[in-house]
Amino acid sequence: MTKSTMQLRIGNCLNVFRAKRKLTQEQLAKEIGVTRATIISIEGGGYNPSLELAFRIARYFQADINEIFSVEEDENETL
Repeated sequence: MTKSTMQLRIGNCLNVFRAKRKLTQEQLAKEIGVTRATIISIEGGGYNPSLELAFRIARYFQADINEIFSVEEDENETL
């Protein structure tokens, strides 16, 4: 019997939105109330923001959350 598990990978193009506004990571961090390290981690894919933070980022850029963040589903089978 196999058990199917779904893994979610969250991607983002935050660096593109930031570059369009000519913002540094530090400037964006101050605008949305997080640290520069948080922005670095999000852009690098090492940290998935909370839903609240993702919406705050989308609202700041006046964009739909799906324009900045994407979700890919990987279905893996385990024994």
